[in-house]
Amino acid sequence: MPAPSRLMFRIDFNKLRFLVCDDNPHMRRILRTLLHSFGTREVHEAEEGATALEMYSHYVPDIVITDWSMPIFDGLELTQMIRQPGSSGNPYVPIIMLTGHSEKRRVTIARDAGVTEFLAKPISAKALYQRILSVVANPRPFIKTKTYFGPDRRRNTTAKYIGPERRNGGDVEILQQPSLLDKARSSS
Repeated sequence: MPAPSRLMFRIDFNKLRFLVCDDNPHMRRILRTLLHSFGTREVHEAEEGATALEMYSHYVPDIVITDWSMPIFDGLELTQMIRQPGSSGNPYVPIIMLTGHSEKRRVTIARDAGVTEFLAKPISAKALYQRILSVVANPRPFIKTKTYFGPDRRRNTTAKYIGPERRNGGDVEILQQPSLLDKARSSS
């Protein structure tokens, strides 16, 4: 089934619940302001990973936006805990990772931890909106192997790929991620 065109619908942000986790209160305020400007009503905030994990289990957000570097445990550890099979909450929740460090190595580490999208600081309203649109309109299938559970790390998937990055980790289970599109589609 082809991916829906971005021009065919509008996201109704007031139907989506967000969890924002960042130790910087100024950054949380910026994110909250941007999300409210998009039409979001429900934004829960945490200043570190341990509180965010509790809030994640309690509020069951549709999308998590987390900073990488925080005290107690960071956004990478938060992502790994959310992605644990059998953890409370929705292990399929889209996770957008924020960081001031966007080197390829860091992007790869975040991807391998199960992050859905990556957003370098300083952020813009357009870039944040695009990442949210991507996770809502084009959810990637989830992959489950002995060593990984999370969104398919490949953007372009083809069964005939035979290059050096070919998946060879043994049994692979592909799980379709529940889509937020029906929840967030605007009726106008």
